[in-house]
Amino acid sequence: MSHSLSEEGYWQSGQGYWVIVPAAGVGSRMGANKPKQYLTLNNKTILEHTLERLLQLPKLNGIVVLVHPLDSYWSTLSVFNHDKIKVIEGGRERCDSVLNGLDTLDEHMQPLDWVLVHDAARPCVDLRDIEELTEKLEEHLVGGILGVPVSDTVKRLNDNYGIEETVDRRVLWQAQTPQMFRYGILARSLRAALQQGITITDEASAVENAGYVPLMVEGRRDNIKVTRPEDIPMAELILKMQSE
Repeated sequence: MSHSLSEEGYWQSGQGYWVIVPAAGVGSRMGANKPKQYLTLNNKTILEHTLERLLQLPKLNGIVVLVHPLDSYWSTLSVFNHDKIKVIEGGRERCDSVLNGLDTLDEHMQPLDWVLVHDAARPCVDLRDIEELTEKLEEHLVGGILGVPVSDTVKRLNDNYGIEETVDRRVLWQAQTPQMFRYGILARSLRAALQQGITITDEASAVENAGYVPLMVEGRRDNIKVTRPEDIPMAELILKMQSE
């Protein structure tokens, strides 16, 4: 399943970046008969929408897609043979898949090189937001993520679902992807978190656990993650509005 990154004409050096797209999950919360990244939005799979959008990035060196070892859908996609996409086997958890992707790039990357990680199920991300993320982080020593401020009132509950506190939402943000980090920092942080048995909810949580302070860059609220059945029509509407 894996492809050599040393193939002539494939590896590109310079000021660009790689994007890792973990797509090995089964999407259990969706309750569908296939992984959610292969559900259809406007006649294309969610994963195709996501990858086709990322492929438009002007500084893209390439994309590493992590799929389940028994995946039978990937080879049917229109982007299957794209020369900027390499597919390898993912791991048990998201962090395992991302580490597989980082390891695949290891011999070609320097510690300060940039790598982005993007959810397979975020097909509506705006390219202008990614460009702003990369511009704002250009001189940053660690990296950062896209996100949006929490707009709803947030409550803290006890074990019996009783409301104990109204949380100050001014300091709360919802994390999105892409998440962009220096290659060396992200790889070390993920490995350290796994060794410590810490739950990794996103790449930033591993980096934070290692003592670094990533930057938050405000994105758009329509950069939704398709997680539940009701997200499908919302994503279709967003894609339609964006195309118009």
